[in-house]
Amino acid sequence: MIKNICLAAVAFMLAFFPADARRTPKTAPAPVVKPEVSPCIIPVETDGTQLLLAADREGTLRIVHYGAKVADPDSFLGYRFGMGIRYGEGPMAYPTAGGLEHGQTALHVKYADGTHNTELCYVSHGKKLDGNVCETSVLLKDYVTNLEVKLIYTAYLKEDVIQARAEILNGGKSVLELLEYASSCLDLLSDKYLLTHFHGDWAYEMQVDRELLTHDTKVIESRRGVQTTSHKNPSFLLSLSTSEFREDEGEVVAGALEWSGNFRLSFQQDESGHLRVLSGISPYASAWKLKAGESFVTPAMLYTWSDKGGGGASRNLHRWARNYGVYGGAKIKPTLLNSWEGAYFSFTTETLLRMIDDAAAMGLEMFVLDDGWFGNEFPRDNDRAGLGDWDLNRSKIPEGIDYLASYAHSKGLKFGIWIEPEMVNPASVLAREHPEWIVKAPGRENYQIRNQWILDLSNPKVQDFVFGVFDRTMSQSPSIDYVKWDCNRSVASFGSDFLGADQDRFYVSYIQGLYKVMERVRQKYPDTLIQCCSGGGSRVDYGSLAWCDEFWTSDNTDAVSRIRIQYGSSLIYPACVMASHVSAVPNHQTGDVTSLKFRFDMACAGRLGMELQPRNMSADERAFAARCIESYKQFRDLVYTGDLYRLASPYDGDYYALMYVSEDRSRAVVFTYCLRYRNRSQATHTFRLKGLDPDRLYKVTELNADAPCWRGDGQCFSGSFLEGGGFNPELLKPRSSAVFLLEAR
Repeated sequence: MIKNICLAAVAFMLAFFPADARRTPKTAPAPVVKPEVSPCIIPVETDGTQLLLAADREGTLRIVHYGAKVADPDSFLGYRFGMGIRYGEGPMAYPTAGGLEHGQTALHVKYADGTHNTELCYVSHGKKLDGNVCETSVLLKDYVTNLEVKLIYTAYLKEDVIQARAEILNGGKSVLELLEYASSCLDLLSDKYLLTHFHGDWAYEMQVDRELLTHDTKVIESRRGVQTTSHKNPSFLLSLSTSEFREDEGEVVAGALEWSGNFRLSFQQDESGHLRVLSGISPYASAWKLKAGESFVTPAMLYTWSDKGGGGASRNLHRWARNYGVYGGAKIKPTLLNSWEGAYFSFTTETLLRMIDDAAAMGLEMFVLDDGWFGNEFPRDNDRAGLGDWDLNRSKIPEGIDYLASYAHSKGLKFGIWIEPEMVNPASVLAREHPEWIVKAPGRENYQIRNQWILDLSNPKVQDFVFGVFDRTMSQSPSIDYVKWDCNRSVASFGSDFLGADQDRFYVSYIQGLYKVMERVRQKYPDTLIQCCSGGGSRVDYGSLAWCDEFWTSDNTDAVSRIRIQYGSSLIYPACVMASHVSAVPNHQTGDVTSLKFRFDMACAGRLGMELQPRNMSADERAFAARCIESYKQFRDLVYTGDLYRLASPYDGDYYALMYVSEDRSRAVVFTYCLRYRNRSQATHTFRLKGLDPDRLYKVTELNADAPCWRGDGQCFSGSFLEGGGFNPELLKPRSSAVFLLEAR
């Protein structure tokens, strides 16, 4: 009986359980054990700041300090961060998806077997010192897949700026996908974090937003493909331990990404109070495949720390930019007259010659021919045709570009010209002959923005074409000194015929292609001045400035609007790259009416230019313009190379004021503006000047004013008096302004 029951049970099992389930299970492979390493501290130092990395016994690399220098950095060995590090929390130098990590990640990899886990362990580090620049590289390696990441920190000693980037190498044998690949991670610890960042739109760029960060994540991201800084900027300032932005005191960390494409900045405060700051290329539609042995280098991220408030952080970035970040540095650029608002598309040779004459008569140093000079089958008489066909429009300028450029040179002026080589109008020979070069999603409507399409710079043939546009334009005359490079639309409904099935590469490859073109341009034309324009300030970043001498701050030339635009820009970018023009009234963008003096006083705080038709000015206005241009030349070296001190914010009251001080503190220029009406009992306003030598005497001279607004005009005062509250010009009327030159005696 028992035997029959057993046989029946066996038969039941054979019938209902598959053969695989009856096999003896295989032994699971033994897990790979993390190698143990010797703990160490890795210092990244400038003259005044210190970033400390610490590797623990398990090989985890953490950020343990960023700020003022500590005398004994090795004391951070074994530093306890609390119980959170056992549960996927705590500071990481480059957090990855995998292991215990639960927060926002710098690196997220999908491997060929479908897994998503990466755990980087410290391997080694090294340093290279070259004068003022010290590079520290830290090698990390995933202990299972052999994926390698090299974190590279470049310290600019005198400028107190640290540049961070990552090089990711596929050390395995199969293709992998980078789903997220940030440039850097920065960990901070404070009781409060006040974030200053930027928002805007066309003609409304670099507006300032400030907010106290709470727990969880704040993300600033652009997905426009190009024109990525129109609405946001890849930069920020973090004021620590305060709920107020302070210009002159307190700890501030500032950051800026060197990238002109889609970006993402994220700020995640965990329950322990640590703030994780991640910055880099936006992962949106940008997965990047790495074959075995291939590597990817992220764009660089800049950081600076200052205990002198937002002003100190700005000055650090400005000094770095002038010395390393901007093509041509703080080289003095010519004052200019641009043809756009003075002529738009409607001009002849005679129109342009008379503008050149007027520019020379007012003391300007360059004339720039803007849009409208090209196209024959599809003449560029408006923005609906001609882009892509960069042949001279002979009906407008039958004598040729060289005739105009040579005429400008004969008048003592340099000559510049406008191009927009990344774009094409549907009404063009180029669009007809090379539809495969146009960015478009197959089978879908190809949307127009500003009546144009965008060319696919991920395609090497398009890169050759775009370089050729610049090259052929320059070949029209040996007297072309300056090129205004424009870019007037963003990417929509993207697709690349060249990339085929690998569309995820488009957004990144486009910007890489742009940079390849700019590198070729600079190899052949190292001395040509280039302005980075993108519908105004839509390509304002340190990625583009590596190849360009300046940027067009905004298409909005209204002096009142420019106050906030230029104030916001100054928080991150130096004045030597801010093109600022005097235009006609009523202003063509806003309809606003301001005095010519106010317009000049605002434009003179950057690279001065004019954007109007001089023939529409009265004789008195042209004479006053000549006076302002001449006085600007007396102090523009201060605007270009001086330390910036913001004296009053347009966000905080009725005044805006700033000053630039020479490195030796022997000279300064002060700009003051009244924004709103002040009643008679408040006829004067005290501005506490900054950056002066308190023990030296300074002669104060008001410029471009027949009736000075300060009783001390032409007199000498000590730096301590001027900084201590003695400087109180009378600026009562709205939109009144004054500029003062200070010279030590």
